Amino acid sequence: MEITGLHATPGYSGFFFDDQRAIKQGATQDGFTYEGEPVTDGFDEIRQAGETIIVDVELADGTVLRGDCAAVQYSGAGGRDPLFQAEEYAPVIEGPVADELEGRDATEFLANAELLEEMQVEGDRLHTAIRYGVSQALLAAAAEAENTTRTDIVADALGTEPATEPVPVFGQSGDDRYTNTEKMFVKGVPVLPHALINSVEKIGENGETLLEYVEWLVERSQELGPENYEPRFHIDVYGMIGEIFGAPYDRDEVVDYFAALEEAAAPFPIQIEGPMDVGDRADQIAAMVELREGLADANVGVDIVADEWCNTFEDVQAFVDAGAADLVQVKTPDLGGIHRSGQAVRYCEGTETRAYLGGTCNETETSARACAHVALATDAAQVLAKPGMGFDEGYMIVENEMRRTIARRERDQQRTETDEVTADD
Repeated sequence: MEITGLHATPGYSGFFFDDQRAIKQGATQDGFTYEGEPVTDGFDEIRQAGETIIVDVELADGTVLRGDCAAVQYSGAGGRDPLFQAEEYAPVIEGPVADELEGRDATEFLANAELLEEMQVEGDRLHTAIRYGVSQALLAAAAEAENTTRTDIVADALGTEPATEPVPVFGQSGDDRYTNTEKMFVKGVPVLPHALINSVEKIGENGETLLEYVEWLVERSQELGPENYEPRFHIDVYGMIGEIFGAPYDRDEVVDYFAALEEAAAPFPIQIEGPMDVGDRADQIAAMVELREGLADANVGVDIVADEWCNTFEDVQAFVDAGAADLVQVKTPDLGGIHRSGQAVRYCEGTETRAYLGGTCNETETSARACAHVALATDAAQVLAKPGMGFDEGYMIVENEMRRTIARRERDQQRTETDEVTADD
């Protein structure tokens, strides 16, 4: 079925854009916002409303399918594309992008997505958010044209066998790390709580505050969780372990702290995201390799998750090839086309690195649902509950989309088997 039109409507995303550099340099909170001047290009305020572009792809029969452009909360940081401003980029979608895609066969998802991925306007590649949102709409259009699920379209494009059970969902608490985490316990969320440990105050001058929090996680999870609940703890420390301890990361003081985290989390597994942020990809990989080797030598079983400086598909390859992480976060908006996220998950196959299909709180319900299909198609290790920082809404969106899709695929399979039996008779 032919693509006959592309339409772009500026809108809001599920959270906010934050100037990470300004926050790390000591900007103080003023209620929900921050005091001070932004330091990252494009920002008018340290915290400002998140934006999206709602992309509608129109097919020849009049059907309209949607994708949403989105960029991460900390846009413009850690090697990412600049701040995404919807009014600036909407004309690009309705102009050059529409010119390339109109008239193409909607069923050719991978070819269409790859065309978008390589496209340039005035010598520059499209902003990652544009590639992300338009490719979601192309995926939805292909599924509509083929009368199948988006999971099956991705699986066919990547040559995978989809998961038959929901991929473990990873809940993110935001700063409300106690109340939101208790909500997760009640719902039996398998991976949690993120906890937003992004300051010395939150981790403690010697890491003691985080240790106390991990002990609380263990106790409260068993009080509130369902019977036989065995959570996996995943905490993002935004480089703060590196801030309080410093290099080298394989020395006894650092390794002993990770051993204390493992002991505090026992009997449940724990993984630490972004243990340090050293300023560029090569140095980040070297620091994480150093840490992992120190932990392995001491037989400390804390998993390390790559986040900072692991943005693009090439970044994922570099971290995996170096053995720099137990998990890599595939930050879906930063990879551009949604098929690239699936390819990044697949790159981890056969290695010692697991793939966490992540993204950002600053997405939309449309992009979150699209990512649920990528998670199922590639059987990722875990998938982020998104968008927003309230937890419940994002968990509902991602978990229910996976359950609905699995149920539909099972019904389709049963119908196929019944048709085959009838034909044989």
